[in-house]
Amino acid sequence: MRVRADHFRGRDFLSMSDLSPQELLFLLDRADALKRDHRAGRLRQTLRGKGVGLIFRKPSTRTRLSFEMGVFLLGGHPAVLDPAEMQLGRGETVEDTGRVLSRYLDALMIRTFEQEEVERLARGAEIPVINGLTDLEHPCQVLADLQTVRERFGGLEGLRLAFLGDGNNVANSLLLGCALVGMHISVACPPGSRPDAGILRRARAIARGRSRVEVTADPHRAVRGAHVLYTDVWVSMGQVKSAGYRRIMRPYQLNQELLSRALPEAVAMHCLPAHRGEEITSEVLDGESSAVWDQAENRMYAQMALMELLVG
Repeated sequence: MRVRADHFRGRDFLSMSDLSPQELLFLLDRADALKRDHRAGRLRQTLRGKGVGLIFRKPSTRTRLSFEMGVFLLGGHPAVLDPAEMQLGRGETVEDTGRVLSRYLDALMIRTFEQEEVERLARGAEIPVINGLTDLEHPCQVLADLQTVRERFGGLEGLRLAFLGDGNNVANSLLLGCALVGMHISVACPPGSRPDAGILRRARAIARGRSRVEVTADPHRAVRGAHVLYTDVWVSMGQVKSAGYRRIMRPYQLNQELLSRALPEAVAMHCLPAHRGEEITSEVLDGESSAVWDQAENRMYAQMALMELLVG
């Protein structure tokens, strides 16, 4: 299938699986082009006259700045909306808020807890809605992750990624993203912290015949032959775990010993914020194999590409 920019116009982006493999690669190509153009001082203001609403139920550093600066750099207006100052889900339904905001804005991004809230907002809105993070998925993060991996290795298909730790929203979106681009993925986590079962089934269906999708309790098995070692915080924002949870998670720490079991050219990744000495060591985070800071930077370019294609 040949992809054109107008394939994206007016659509929502609620999950990695909203994209076809060809559309995902098209979007990554555009993110690379925007990064080159920005560094060369030749960005075109493709969002001139456009307003993008940014709703944050969860605190944010990278999502807030990458979206706000991305809209600004493309010539649009980022309208940061505080749920505490809105009627979202209180004085009016989430769907009705979507309808009203559609009369003022050209797109919406929401960072929240329940995936259902994003889906309800999208049902009511007449403009594109972007999932900036939910407890189920973090698709914008994975767009930047795939852009970063491709920068390092020159391609994606056939590479192997090992995710270590809690099978959380990032792991869920990585499962789908890797399957879409033909990367092998192994999620290493304790039995009680597996990724979402529905997303795992979906990822395996997408990957069938192209790449391997597995979940294991053995971190050493997961990292063997891996090009990318990826981790995230063990306890996501708003979650409560048992007192002994960190002890259970200790074998999944991304440290130099596990990194040495991967390929010599392997890179370490973390979506941040990092708890140094917990899910990742400072030695790895700050080491020569770290791609973490490139990941953080690429959040802006991947999201600029997404917004440009949806509304620009």
